[in-house]
Amino acid sequence: MSPSQGPHPPAPVRLLLVEDHDMVAEAIAMALDHDPGIEVVARSRSVSAAVADARAHLPDVVVLDRRLPDGDGITAIGRISQAAPDARVLVLTAEATPAIAVRVVEAGGAGLVVKSSGLRELESAVLEVASGGVAFGPGLLPAVLDQLAGRGRAGRGALTGRERETLHLLAEGVSTDQLSERLGIARNTARNHIQRVLEKLGARSKLEAVAIARREGLLD
Repeated sequence: MSPSQGPHPPAPVRLLLVEDHDMVAEAIAMALDHDPGIEVVARSRSVSAAVADARAHLPDVVVLDRRLPDGDGITAIGRISQAAPDARVLVLTAEATPAIAVRVVEAGGAGLVVKSSGLRELESAVLEVASGGVAFGPGLLPAVLDQLAGRGRAGRGALTGRERETLHLLAEGVSTDQLSERLGIARNTARNHIQRVLEKLGARSKLEAVAIARREGLLD
């Protein structure tokens, strides 16, 4: 690559949209496709089609309607995750309660967006979960954190100084890119630090790591 070319832009987030209502699906797809950082690679109308499409396209993010003709979207998260293990699932629902949010977390989902929200909010949620974060409204976070905090015990491995710095920044809600900038390290190095923190705390997401750390007093 010649110096004039500069670095390549990051690849767009590959998204699978699972929505059986044509008008809603078309509006969402059009809005998300306008963002150069997101590419809608397929649209499914049922749970069975979503599983097949997830396996075929291996998306980064799945936007999954909660109510589908052949089943409950939340219940389907596990099947979709088996078909595309690296995909992050974002549930789209007509109503969002703490109980529903906890169900999404228990099923392995990364977020919950209410259909009455603006398309810009959905777009932000897609990018957030694609970067390894979670997307739950402020009113849902206490229930989600309580659920995550009860999953495991910390202390599976002593955190290094840099890993503790990473943990405190995660508690501030920073993204991977922001963490890289704050610590003055490469993005891949930041991702490695986050992964080691998750492994040592027995967490499956950044939010779960923060919940466990708070319970264990690691952020005091």
